Amino acid sequence: MRKFLLGLLFVSMIQAKAQTPMITPAPVSMQIQNGQAFELNQQTQIVADPFFAAQASYLQAAIQEQTGLSLKIGKKSSPASQIQLVKTAAVAQPEAYQVQIAQNNIVLSAADIRGIVNSIQSLLQLLPLQKTATVSIPALKITDYPRFAYRGMHLDVVRHFFPVDYIKKYIDYLTFHKFNTFHWHLTDDQGWRIEMHSYPKLNSIGSWRDSTLIGHFKDTPARYERVRYGGYYTKKEIKEVIAYANIRGITIIPEIDIPGHSRATITAYPEFSTDPNNKWGVAATWGMYNRQNNVLSPNPKTFAFLRAVFHELADLFPSPYIHLGGDECSKLWWKQSAEAQAFIKANNLKDEFGLQTYFIQQVSKYLAEKGRKVIGWHEIMEGKLDTSTIVMNWGNDAKAVEAAEKGYAIIMTPGKPYYFDHYQSKDPKDSLAIHGYNPLEAVYLYEPVPAGVRKKSLSAKIMGGQANVWTEYMGYTTKVDYMVFPRMTAVSETLWSQPEKKNYNDFVNRVKTNIIPRYQYWNSSWFPDFEKWRKE
Repeated sequence: MRKFLLGLLFVSMIQAKAQTPMITPAPVSMQIQNGQAFELNQQTQIVADPFFAAQASYLQAAIQEQTGLSLKIGKKSSPASQIQLVKTAAVAQPEAYQVQIAQNNIVLSAADIRGIVNSIQSLLQLLPLQKTATVSIPALKITDYPRFAYRGMHLDVVRHFFPVDYIKKYIDYLTFHKFNTFHWHLTDDQGWRIEMHSYPKLNSIGSWRDSTLIGHFKDTPARYERVRYGGYYTKKEIKEVIAYANIRGITIIPEIDIPGHSRATITAYPEFSTDPNNKWGVAATWGMYNRQNNVLSPNPKTFAFLRAVFHELADLFPSPYIHLGGDECSKLWWKQSAEAQAFIKANNLKDEFGLQTYFIQQVSKYLAEKGRKVIGWHEIMEGKLDTSTIVMNWGNDAKAVEAAEKGYAIIMTPGKPYYFDHYQSKDPKDSLAIHGYNPLEAVYLYEPVPAGVRKKSLSAKIMGGQANVWTEYMGYTTKVDYMVFPRMTAVSETLWSQPEKKNYNDFVNRVKTNIIPRYQYWNSSWFPDFEKWRKE
């Protein structure tokens, strides 16, 4: 009899495990509860605390699109079965949430907008991706919160320009995966992608290039498509995108890259260049570092320009942070410039690295006038810079250790494995990428807190991480999707889930079972051979 009871217990444990839904990124805790399942149907109502009114409408639209069920937004006194969105201080950790599912109601609770949006994403994963009249959801409880405070995805819209509809779709990708930040790379050598009133030639001239490279930039001879290419987002469009992101709990951090990567700027306004007599053109190729002059000159007109432009940017974007680039700033052109050398001497700067720091400090002051803080790529710490600036480290782990020891807060975005312009296979027939190899397994297994940082007890300096999508070889939205999926899904779990919850084989199973159908639902493309190509 005892063996029989043990056998029943074993079977029931297997059944309970089989019934446990799959959620990505993996939550802190998810437990099947005793009790009858919740039946979601046309009579179910959504009820929300006033603080979450916009998110209630968002959930209503998402359920209708996904299942065909058109739920009403009702009041708490309604006797109908309910999905409740509850604001509570009991879920105290930022972005944390609870989902409690019982026979008559589903309660989504959080202390903030991001938390309630995260709970909505988990609920949506429990629903079918097809039209239905009713959905049975098992009684369960999810308690969840993120590992890192900063969880970002980047998109370069300069090398190739994407419509507003796709930017919104990209934000939806981030929302589903429980990221909280969209890093929007808006200016570079190949174009200026944001409407500016203070310097309108940035749009009439700087937003357009006469041709675009075909093939890899290292190919010889270089080939070009001789077609005018470009465009920019109007302020009206940007406000629309910001409002869209706000409802979903996504912060948009814009980037205007200075003092290098400025070829589009000096094409529009040659007086900001170290060689103002040159007839610049917006760059038609990639890889400008030390190859073509793309730096700003330190003169009064340039600094007046920077103050006006960054003020205009801060007036548009509500983010507490503004990204000013600061990477790959070639010192060659400053060395050759009499104006730059005179400025270095007059301001008692040590060298061209000191001049780079001077630019960063000036823009930091301009943004401080608007109550904003600065993020820059790790090169900004080459000189003596105020440690209130956040370092976005695209270098190796040693750079993270250096930044932490200097006192900077750090966002980890290493080229290996978080650059999604790198190949995800070694198949010579794979779609063109810039270089390198970052397969899914390497992305998933990467630890954002480097061992050297942990060894020095500086782990608190790591704010989180971000994957970057540079689009030199991504001319269409389908190619962007192909390059980011399923690697974006891997990053999301690394930045959200607790380390002990991570299991690569389990993750791959969830991607195949639950996440690929989601890509299909989005009508997105993805790299299909992710199981074949393994970490080196």
